[in-house]
Amino acid sequence: MQPFDIVPPEDIRDGTATDAYFQRTETTLRHAGRNPTVVAEVTADQFPDGDFELLAGVKDAAALLEGLAVDVDAIREGRLFDGGPVLRIEGPYLEFARFETSLLGFLSHASGMATAALEARRAAPESTVFSFGARHVHPSIAAVVERSALLAGLDGISHVAAGEVLDREAAGTMPHALLICFGRGNQEVAWRAFDDAVAPEVPRVALCDTYSDEVDEVLRAAETLGDDLDSVRIDTTGSRRGDLRHIVREVRWELDARGIDGVDVFVSGGLGPAELRELRDVADGFGVGGYVSNADPVDFALDIVEVDGEPAAKRGKLSGTKQVYRTPDGGHHVGLAAREGPADGEPLLEPLIRDGEVVREFDLDATAERALADAEAVGFGSDGS
Repeated sequence: MQPFDIVPPEDIRDGTATDAYFQRTETTLRHAGRNPTVVAEVTADQFPDGDFELLAGVKDAAALLEGLAVDVDAIREGRLFDGGPVLRIEGPYLEFARFETSLLGFLSHASGMATAALEARRAAPESTVFSFGARHVHPSIAAVVERSALLAGLDGISHVAAGEVLDREAAGTMPHALLICFGRGNQEVAWRAFDDAVAPEVPRVALCDTYSDEVDEVLRAAETLGDDLDSVRIDTTGSRRGDLRHIVREVRWELDARGIDGVDVFVSGGLGPAELRELRDVADGFGVGGYVSNADPVDFALDIVEVDGEPAAKRGKLSGTKQVYRTPDGGHHVGLAAREGPADGEPLLEPLIRDGEVVREFDLDATAERALADAEAVGFGSDGS
């Protein structure tokens, strides 16, 4: 028996990580000598409805479909979409049938988390925002959580192994457990021990709400660490939070009253976009956890829309090969690929795989820049929703 309930990468690669009915579909089609050339599209909504979401997971999708005898077009990661296909596959159906389950999983889960992370980013655009949510998910997908957060423009991640996968340094200083291990009333001892033990390049961020009033602990940390103190973190338990904005303002006031400059205030603990908007003018940075990692996956589906050159679709889906467009006013449009698109419309479905070869580079920093620019272009999150 395996020690952890994890589907290994080789099962994803060979198509075993699939729903059973795809295996039986393959058996049936081969028995009947049937393997049509199809066009299949991945969509969430058929028509635009004004509810944009951020596309992620394309890198993994490309790795999944690489080497198959198919052509694939996709919207670039870091673009927002609103109806119509985000990815299109053309080729013999049996080339990719068994990969549908994993393909949708890659796109659905990452896009849901990336969309939530972008909501947080847009809620506090001038603040430092870190992803703290990997602890809420199965550790096998921690890198997916952290990549989705970075793709949406968050400033950093907390998970060490995910950072190694993504070639990013994990951030984080101390949990309440560290303070508790030194005992009540010994916060100063804990802060000094941290300062003595941890590498100098790690910021000195003192957690200041373990045992006593936040202002009290902040002032004690400032006295203990002096000029070495970079920031204080307030992570007040949700059940006792009270008016967090008032707490942060009080911390700032008392630091200023004593002439203590250059100490940032970092806030974490159950935060989402609403809290970030409420606190962004008084706090310097935030840790956002479950709002990102626990986001609902985007409800993508894959549907055949063309068989051997003829339009085809199940009831409730739109037949025919499609293209999606972004117009200068931020509009998202869906049309048949063979027809002329809207005036000044930018086609968003671009080559991803040709003859089984991936023809696109994946740069996480460039993708994050694209996401922030596209969010501005379409007004994502500008209404506070």
